[in-house]
Amino acid sequence: QVQLVESGGGLVQPGGSLRLSCAASRSIARINVMDWYRQAPGKQREWVAVIYSGGSTLYADPVKGRFTISRDNAKNTIYLQMNSLKPEDTAVYYCHGLVIANDYWGQGTQVTVSS
Repeated sequence: QVQLVESGGGLVQPGGSLRLSCAASRSIARINVMDWYRQAPGKQREWVAVIYSGGSTLYADPVKGRFTISRDNAKNTIYLQMNSLKPEDTAVYYCHGLVIANDYWGQGTQVTVSS
């Protein structure tokens, strides 16, 4: 069992930045896959970025070059640094972990990009 708790969301103007955090209830060192998803109003949940236990990362095209995913195993936390935010980035952002064949999700944190 892993509990995931996101934080760091909020209201930001277009072009601004936010850093989301996802704190896990246990060590993440051996969690092979941790990623971020988001869900905008009226839309399906979409994958945003992944970080593997070895540190390699991948990004969805809409966020490539603007978002950076990272992990701090000592703090059992992953992060999503979001720069150059756009109104279309507005969504609830969810942290996800895959442990063997089990999926774990956080409760989500709202990000609103608006002037």
